[in-house]
Amino acid sequence: MAEPGPVLTYAAYRRRLHRNLLCFVAGLLVFLALMAWAEQRGLSRNWIGPIFLFSTVMIYAVIGIYGRTTDADEYYVAGRRIPAVYNGMAAAADWMSAASFISLAGALYLQGFSGTESQPGGLAYVMGWTGGFCLVALLIAPHLRRLRLYTVPDYFGLRFGGRWPRRLAALAAVLCSFTYVVAQIYGIGLIASRLTGVQFEIGILLGLGGVLLCSFLGGMRAITWTQVAQYIILLLAFLIPVSWLAYKQLGTPLAPLVYGSQIPKIAALERKLIESPAEQQVRAEYLRRARMYEARLQNVTQAMQQERAGMEEQIRMLRAEGADFSLILAARRELAALPRDAASARELWTRAMQDSYERAKPLGGLPPHSQAFAGDPQGTPAEQKAFQTSRLNFLALMFCLMVGTAGLPHLLTRYYTTPSVGEARSSVAWSLFFIALLYLSAPALAVLVKYEIMQGLVGSSFDALPNWMAQWARVDPSLISVADVNGDRVLQFGEIRLGADMIMLATPELGGLPFVVSGLVAAGGLAAALSTADGLLLTISNALVHDMSADAGPRRRTPESHVILSKFALLAVAMVAALVAAWKPAEILALVSASFSLAAAAFFPAMVLGIFWPGTTRRGVVAGMLCGLGLTVYYMLVNAPALRAWWGLEPGGGLWLGIQPVSAGVFGVPFGFAVAWGGSLLDRRARPAAALLASAD
Repeated sequence: MAEPGPVLTYAAYRRRLHRNLLCFVAGLLVFLALMAWAEQRGLSRNWIGPIFLFSTVMIYAVIGIYGRTTDADEYYVAGRRIPAVYNGMAAAADWMSAASFISLAGALYLQGFSGTESQPGGLAYVMGWTGGFCLVALLIAPHLRRLRLYTVPDYFGLRFGGRWPRRLAALAAVLCSFTYVVAQIYGIGLIASRLTGVQFEIGILLGLGGVLLCSFLGGMRAITWTQVAQYIILLLAFLIPVSWLAYKQLGTPLAPLVYGSQIPKIAALERKLIESPAEQQVRAEYLRRARMYEARLQNVTQAMQQERAGMEEQIRMLRAEGADFSLILAARRELAALPRDAASARELWTRAMQDSYERAKPLGGLPPHSQAFAGDPQGTPAEQKAFQTSRLNFLALMFCLMVGTAGLPHLLTRYYTTPSVGEARSSVAWSLFFIALLYLSAPALAVLVKYEIMQGLVGSSFDALPNWMAQWARVDPSLISVADVNGDRVLQFGEIRLGADMIMLATPELGGLPFVVSGLVAAGGLAAALSTADGLLLTISNALVHDMSADAGPRRRTPESHVILSKFALLAVAMVAALVAAWKPAEILALVSASFSLAAAAFFPAMVLGIFWPGTTRRGVVAGMLCGLGLTVYYMLVNAPALRAWWGLEPGGGLWLGIQPVSAGVFGVPFGFAVAWGGSLLDRRARPAAALLASAD
């Protein structure tokens, strides 16, 4: 008769969770209705953005304060009592990072369904990330949950013993998670600055406060319930704009079911734009600029002197003619912006030349949206090569995203929180369901936005462009570039360049929705970035404190002291990541994709061999992890454009089989498997001989 007690308690616990979730959803809908009513009554946009930022961050802070704990079991794995459906929701929020929410639709807009020869992507992200969850469910999550561990490096310490497997796993967790979290904090700064109008760096600090209040106080316990709330917000924020665009263009809000009818219309518009005389003028101007930069690169020093002399002469002429002071000031700024030395001039002009050559292509360098792959399998040798390279890059990226998903420490730790192995499997299924709600809508959003821009925005007068374009340009000039290249005062498709990181965030304004929806979308993007940043920072701090000091011998600390040290390590890592993010090192999607290759090479071979092959040895795993991760990092570094320019190497000259560095894991993973397998065989054969020698002594 003692058994039903805990069962009834857990059932009551689940009912209370359902009730709390319903209250939260109802309260959120009431808040949105009140904000919409206030906007109609004249509430300024300058207030709506900060209200959304403050309200959502305060919700997460209240959850963090309510869930505060110093208990190790609660801090690391939320007491292992999170029901499958809620853990699936939290995992989906953890997964719906800034890359998925902010950049995925943008990547599909820019790259079409398959990507380009030099920029793989498109549907590879959707297919790779979704397939990765199948690997998690089948190969990894149930086996790790059965062991009742706290972190992924815990598995390496338990399975292989010794210090080095666990330490290498902890260092690899720090490396891939730090790359990932920098992208999230960049997204936090982007959204917070757009909502409040403050500088990008200050926006980072504002959003980071919400991260720290949750993860610092309550660890996995607070993060789990924060992520459940964040998933609800980001789901509404994603589905409302895409449903509105579908209704506006096609008369129904069911975007994933009807957006296919817009694809033939986009193809017709693309053909029209390619043949347009005005678009051809734009391409000709970009081609002229590309050749101008190419000529400058023939003699950089002489070109710098000519540029400086020409600018100085222009300023003298403006002064002599009594020109307006603003024109003279603009000329002075242009003079001050000229490169200071030959190395920086060469790097700047090389980038400008490559960008101009790209924009001199039809459609401003964008591939036709429904194109299968770049090139033509039946065309010229160059077109056939482009087709093969494009297809190979698509498959390589999809592979890296799949196996990287199955190796990401912050995601795998999410399945330690369920009550049982069966709940862990169910949790993965729920994760796939909740992720599919957004992933099925992302391709639809990309198609609907592209049609809206081609049909509604292109052809507008430069004097009548919407205000949101200038506002986003002030947040970050790399997000949007608009220039009257051919001088006709009419916007052509080739004259507008949108960054992948702003397509989703600008969708409500592009579709003419109330600004409240823009605030909701920004809050959804913030929720996506915060939810992932929470889990990543916790993973990094746990790796530094819990995993690196697990074998500290006599000085072993108590669980409570581990928790306290993890909290302060989390704070320090967050500050360093914010500093790196302030440098704006790359687009969100590029940073996130790189972290998947790192996780794939570091963890996937070792974990799969350790789970399914009893013959895997400690030395074999250490060798496999070092070789796989080392090869991946080497390939990324040797093909980084900035480093190649610094070394004076030809751009793209270090690629193997034409594979882009973002997919470096396609080389590191099989190499890691081979070395770990071969090293384990050699180690098993060497050990009997070593034992004989020891006994002979």
